[in-house]
Amino acid sequence: MKKLVLLFLLPMLIFSGSTVFAKDIKAAFVYVGPVGDGGWTFAHDQGRKDMETLPFVQESTYIESVPEGAEATRVIMGLAKKGHNLIFTTSFGFMDPTLEVSKRFKDVVFEHCSGFKMSENMGNYFGRFYQGKYLSGIVAGAMTQTNIIGYVAAYPIPEVIRGINAFTLGVHEVNPEAKIKVVWTQTWFNPGLERDAADSLLDVGADVLSMHQDTPATLQAAEARGKYAIGNDSDMRQFAPNAFLTAPIWNWGVLYKQIATDVHNGTWKPEEIWWGMEKDIVRLAPISDKVPQNIQDLVAAKKQEIVSGKMKVFTGPIRDQGGNVVLADGATFSDKELLGMNFFIQGVQGTIPQ
Repeated sequence: MKKLVLLFLLPMLIFSGSTVFAKDIKAAFVYVGPVGDGGWTFAHDQGRKDMETLPFVQESTYIESVPEGAEATRVIMGLAKKGHNLIFTTSFGFMDPTLEVSKRFKDVVFEHCSGFKMSENMGNYFGRFYQGKYLSGIVAGAMTQTNIIGYVAAYPIPEVIRGINAFTLGVHEVNPEAKIKVVWTQTWFNPGLERDAADSLLDVGADVLSMHQDTPATLQAAEARGKYAIGNDSDMRQFAPNAFLTAPIWNWGVLYKQIATDVHNGTWKPEEIWWGMEKDIVRLAPISDKVPQNIQDLVAAKKQEIVSGKMKVFTGPIRDQGGNVVLADGATFSDKELLGMNFFIQGVQGTIPQ
């Protein structure tokens, strides 16, 4: 009888204005890659498992390796039809499909990661990952001997561009002479292409690699060549124990638990969430003991300044690649400017494809 009652309660949502109440949560996640990617999707799935510990989360499920586009629309709609009352879609390219389905299923709460569109029952969320990128840049800048740092980048969207620029600011905190060479792969998950891109950077003298990709292929390239690397999304040291220096990583569970709790309590409303290190959604993986202690201490001090609000990563003076001042001395970018960032700063070598 208890199971029968739960069956009727699970999909039940009660809307009151812009708020939603669900006694029991039946959640679903849509992933762009496999949970075994070791990076982006793996980190989201760890957050899903963390959310499952809440007593009112009766079920959570996921569908992995969903292509962005029409197929995503079909998958999201299918989850809504099956009675899931809280659906998370975890890639930028899922934004429009999520919005479309949200308008058809007003009794379901949708949350989209990394986008900017909303509806009365769809919010969006992300983290200030660039803070971790900045801190990891300090490590990379201290460890390069050639002053050439390679960066394997996925797509030329503001999220990735912002991360590259923040990383460069970190590098230049300790090594103003270093250059960051960027190679684009135009994919989130393709170990072969990522490995080729990483090797091409090592071939031109890079002795430290960083990346904005979903697999550890870049780290493995550095490991094979006896060079250093900065991971991404999760602690990837197991894939390259000698090369790995640190990584900006996600702690999605803290946010997923909050959203589920808000839906359960009837306090949820559609909003743009952009938390940072002060909320512990972004972390830095433990730093390798190969990194000098004074650099580790500097990273710890800078992290504390970020958490306390004393410091903002993007603080002027900052110049673009052409030497033009884009941020005056002491000024900071607004969130709108950060979210729409479409230029490289001085020190980055590479172009941004249209």
